[in-house]
Amino acid sequence: MNRFRLILIAALVSAAQYCWADNYPINRALDIQHYAFQLTLSDQSDEIVGETTIQVLFKTADSKRLRLDFANQNPKTGGKGMLVEGVFFQNKRISFQHADDVLWIDLPQAFGSNSVASFVIKYRGVPADGLRIGLNKYGARCFFNENWPNRTRQWLPTVDHPYDKATNEFIIKAPAHYQVVSNGLLVEESIISPQLKLTHWKQLVPISSWLYVLGVAEFAVQQVGDFNGKPIQTWVYPQDRDNGFYDFANPTKDAMEFYSMYVGPYAYEKLANIQSPSVGGGMETASAIFYAENLVNGKRDNRMKSVVIHEVAHQWFGNAVTESTWDDAWLSEGFATYFTLLFQEYYYGSSVYTAELKKSRLRIFDYYKKDSTYKIVDNRTAEEGPVTNNMTYQKGAWFLHMLRNKMGPEAFMQGIRAYYKKFYNANATTDDFMAEMQKFCLSPLNGFFNQWLKRPEVLNIKGSWQYDTKTAQLTVNLQQLQHSDYIFDMPVEIQIIGEGNQSTQFITININSKSTTVKLPVSQKPVAILADPNTLLLAKIAFMELPQ
Repeated sequence: MNRFRLILIAALVSAAQYCWADNYPINRALDIQHYAFQLTLSDQSDEIVGETTIQVLFKTADSKRLRLDFANQNPKTGGKGMLVEGVFFQNKRISFQHADDVLWIDLPQAFGSNSVASFVIKYRGVPADGLRIGLNKYGARCFFNENWPNRTRQWLPTVDHPYDKATNEFIIKAPAHYQVVSNGLLVEESIISPQLKLTHWKQLVPISSWLYVLGVAEFAVQQVGDFNGKPIQTWVYPQDRDNGFYDFANPTKDAMEFYSMYVGPYAYEKLANIQSPSVGGGMETASAIFYAENLVNGKRDNRMKSVVIHEVAHQWFGNAVTESTWDDAWLSEGFATYFTLLFQEYYYGSSVYTAELKKSRLRIFDYYKKDSTYKIVDNRTAEEGPVTNNMTYQKGAWFLHMLRNKMGPEAFMQGIRAYYKKFYNANATTDDFMAEMQKFCLSPLNGFFNQWLKRPEVLNIKGSWQYDTKTAQLTVNLQQLQHSDYIFDMPVEIQIIGEGNQSTQFITININSKSTTVKLPVSQKPVAILADPNTLLLAKIAFMELPQ
């Protein structure tokens, strides 16, 4: 996904209870249980008319106000934004304030601990962002959202942050010639007048607000099949019917089967692949995935298949198990990238897996040249800038590859299953992930996690070897040449290739200092020595023979 935009962010919070993690005011005293979004869309204007019902669980009895992320009308956006016409509790108007993209609702009464109340917000306006209203590549009018990372507030009043998960439904009134797709299952589709259709989708699995999805367009729709009784669908423009139905027929179900077998159960009521003009690659919106409209070409090429596999992987990581704060966005993107590789290894073979790892490693090195300070886990927030970049995806994936090698494939899979089961349809941190993996690993993981996720360096090794024919001894030296003084503690695999490849052997050298030297008895001078022959280490390695 292309996700490099500077966006403001807000939260649901009581006035006196701020908890700063990624600079988002998380409020544990309140929990949104459910959103019901009613929207009326028109071909006559880009204004949307909305009514949102929000069900709130009050965990304590001291909340005085409800704070929601919601973009107000702003001269800087040409007057675009939302105008709140009223807020209601039990059909009675209650007071509110709406400014600086924040909607404060004054609670009309005290709510006891563990009580639930519903509030209705009525509003209208032209979205400045979040909901794209315009033409697709064929010149047809359509409505598609792109909420990542915190643009939901541009058209829906929500807690616009990953930490708060809620179930949701969309009740859409739109011109009758459109079809509507959203999260969950279709509850109703009715013609309510010659010109107007009502469509109602409902999802009973809690998700974060950036995973809410709405697509309104003229579609060709195919029921591809099902996975464990859950429908798999394709939604594409009518002009791309044949190409789209072909492109999305595979490998969706194969990927769902693999992730269910390797990780755990699929969380949602359906899976729909949807052509959209609102995204540049893919967007993993829960149960209904958006793909860039130009990806659909009828070739089912590697690019297309890789995006499908990646976005399907997100249904497990990012969607079902969601990062608690933006500090841990790699738990979404790094995981989806790595589990794409795991599926490719399983389905296409280990050579494809290794080739993709090598490509990924080069992208990491290229990015490091531009920014040598980026840490995978760090204090970051969507308020101040991008929360992901190429390192989040690629280095995050490489970390998981090295973790699997460190733990062993079986222990790694058991840890992944335990992590997924514990945080299924909930939120997790990097420390939560480490704690689950530690249960299946004999050696401590804290240092390993810290050096790869919380440090910016890339391991840089200058290696040399020398063979002494008189003593039949091989000397191998490995020097760490990071720009900083930081020293990695990692095993480095070495392959010693003998004459005619008859005496090839593998050794592992543990490096934990600036320079590491080992001496090995070798009966004949090696023909060659290779470092990291099995692509196990994220490192730049230059290796050479020294004269005797």
